[in-house]
Amino acid sequence: MEQKGIRAKIQRFGSYLSGMIMPNIAAFIAWGLITALFIPTGWIPNESLASLVDPMIIYLLPLLIGFTGGKMIHDIRGGVVGATATMGVIVGADIPMFLGAMLMGPIGGFLTKVMDKAFQHRIRSGFEMLYNNFSAGILGALLAGIALKIIGPIVYGLNQVLAAGVEAMINAGLLPLASILIEPAKVLFLNNAINHGILSPIGVEQASEAGKSILFLLETNPGPGFGILLAFIVFGKGTARSSASGASIIHFLGGIHEIYFPYILMKPALLLAAIGGGISGVFTFSLFNAGLSATPSPGSIFALMAMTARGDHFAVLLGVIVATIVSFIIASIILKSSKSDNEDISEATGKMEAMKGKKSSVSDKLAQEDENDETEEATKVSDDVNKVVFACDAGMGSSAMGASLLKDKFKKAGLEDIEVTNKAINDLQDDADIIITHKDLTERAKAKIPSAQHISVDNFLNSPKYEELVEELKNK
Repeated sequence: MEQKGIRAKIQRFGSYLSGMIMPNIAAFIAWGLITALFIPTGWIPNESLASLVDPMIIYLLPLLIGFTGGKMIHDIRGGVVGATATMGVIVGADIPMFLGAMLMGPIGGFLTKVMDKAFQHRIRSGFEMLYNNFSAGILGALLAGIALKIIGPIVYGLNQVLAAGVEAMINAGLLPLASILIEPAKVLFLNNAINHGILSPIGVEQASEAGKSILFLLETNPGPGFGILLAFIVFGKGTARSSASGASIIHFLGGIHEIYFPYILMKPALLLAAIGGGISGVFTFSLFNAGLSATPSPGSIFALMAMTARGDHFAVLLGVIVATIVSFIIASIILKSSKSDNEDISEATGKMEAMKGKKSSVSDKLAQEDENDETEEATKVSDDVNKVVFACDAGMGSSAMGASLLKDKFKKAGLEDIEVTNKAINDLQDDADIIITHKDLTERAKAKIPSAQHISVDNFLNSPKYEELVEELKNK
């Protein structure tokens, strides 16, 4: 139980880190495209347009992260104070302060929340605006000063240590061994924390100097997962084999890596295939000095090609192919030697959802008694439904897959007028009529938007509640 608690805390921390980065991926991609195109070594060098590169990486991106981190804790006021505090670490260092932003943003939001809880109810009517503006301004100024003098130098030193460690691994030819940690961590849902919390900040700094970084390829390479899914297509059995074709398309072309995690959870020995594919892919990237200009998100082959630095497309594609072949060979050996007659992908998907480390909750929507005699309360869907939202931690991955499935069912049922989308739980808004979450996330979603109707599912890929919802809406 203690280990599960520690794992849950780590996963929640990872989810929070990714929550600060994911909403701002578009800005990272914009910076990456400008860098790839207009710097002196880019595709179409342009000195005027290249002048955007440094201000964006030094000011824009860290401020966006700081604002998002503060907003996640205390809405817009927290975001404003978080961004103001982030400015302190930006001015206090001559490197992109992503780590500092991921620290000062939440601190600013948290302290704003504490301050408002202590004083806001004491403010007399008519003085609310005065309090809101001056309290946030004073707190932001104090935090910016502290960040400039104290936090900034500490984060700068930590950043230098991490960068030196990565550089030492690269120089020693040991970077491929990072896959021994990265690939298992992905299956434990720490992929966003590793990619956006550790690799990307250092990679962005490298890309600002060299125009590319290999670190953007370490976690995002779709090759290891693609090879495992291909092995299931050829040598798998039962439902796992029949579902692997669709999963491989979603993974490789759509970039949603979470789709192959259940297949590894079903046979943990397949971690060897993922690690082998990761090591061989990174080795190939290192051998040809390949790199991307920015983080590809999602980890689709299309995104990788779009973010590839000039002249590196062959090397990046070769690394993906090598990783796919190696993971396919290892996974094939494991599957062929397996004594199991059938693989239950639904059960493995349930394991995947359970591994997100959240506390259990009571489901409240469209439920029935299951094989374990666990019961859930069924509630009638309201007559006026315009928007259905799938919600998970990052607002991608599993919720995106669920939304895609329901969209297809709605289309076939003639319910195209009902909007179906996916979001992170922290980004949920009052315009959602129905919110669908994994059963372990329902209480968080209820706390965020209590006015919506909430539906709990055991897994996003295969739930009978989708059919029940479609039937109820058709009969309205």
